[in-house]
Amino acid sequence: MIKNMIFASMGISGLVALLSILDLSAGIPFAGYSLALDIMLLITAAIVGYLSWDAYRENR
Repeated sequence: MIKNMIFASMGISGLVALLSILDLSAGIPFAGYSLALDIMLLITAAIVGYLSWDAYRENR
């Protein structure tokens, strides 16, 4: 169960990072609404991705 939650958080953070990069480059999902929001979402996705990767390493 714990590994499933870790994989889910990795996947969701990857999806958020992908959508932020797409919005920064092409303005597709959110029509380029806010540059600051995209940057903050990208930073948060990177932090959550790192934390979930670290938790996965500890649970191995």
